[in-house]
Amino acid sequence: MLIDLHIHSKASDGKLTVQEIFKEAKARNISFLAITDHDNISCQILAVEEAKKASIRYVTGVELNVTFSTPSFQGKAISLDFLGYQFDPTNEALQSKLEAMAKYREERAAKILANLNREFEKESIASLTKEDFKQIQESVDGTLGRPHIADYLVKKGIVKSRQEAFDKYLVKCDVPKFPLYLEEASKLIADAGGKLVLAHPNDPHGTSLVALTKVLAEQTRIIEENMLPYIDGVECWHSRNTPETTQFYVAFAKRKQLMMTGGSDCHQKPIIMGTVLIPDWVANQFT
Repeated sequence: MLIDLHIHSKASDGKLTVQEIFKEAKARNISFLAITDHDNISCQILAVEEAKKASIRYVTGVELNVTFSTPSFQGKAISLDFLGYQFDPTNEALQSKLEAMAKYREERAAKILANLNREFEKESIASLTKEDFKQIQESVDGTLGRPHIADYLVKKGIVKSRQEAFDKYLVKCDVPKFPLYLEEASKLIADAGGKLVLAHPNDPHGTSLVALTKVLAEQTRIIEENMLPYIDGVECWHSRNTPETTQFYVAFAKRKQLMMTGGSDCHQKPIIMGTVLIPDWVANQFT
């Protein structure tokens, strides 16, 4: 049984539509999946319908970006991602919060472009205009984020890759994200009937606890001290996990009686859906 509970569509920063994701999932014999777009649930009702057509088991999903800090690391604020599953996508409170976050993303993107232009001026690169911003917005089906700006910089020939865009410009030109905190994220998902799972806690190249510590035991201590009242599980299988990371987090989740989920985190560049080996019993946690 192939399982993938962490996939992104064009509603956030993926490359494929919902229909294309299910066509690919069918071709790859994926039996159980979730689309987990960043701060966006606009495609969830459609995904439920497409899953029925494809005879693929589906659970609603979203990836929420949360501002997190802990006294044990001098209160340093970092970003973490949490996966919401099995919620009601018509829940008004959840929809309202995500709409507010989407509006903020547009404002944030405009500020990032202003910061980029200051950097470009130093390097005698032509400034991005309102027309450029409009083209970036038109390239997005759902949630606007830095990856879309990065892709546009590639298109303009300013950088050669998305990674170069981040390394050279988008990290230094960043603007703080919408301040959603763990307590509120937990309540939003729980009130919508769902479960909240800490995403890729040891991801070396993503939004994770690595920003505070690379030591696995210290990461789980942070979870124990700050998160257990608010989360239902941990993502134990991920495309950027080492075997050591997966083994460590599976053992931790078992000790703490937490749900265990997993997925490829596929943005379809390249398509890696279904390539992370996840035990069949993971599906049994969703009833």
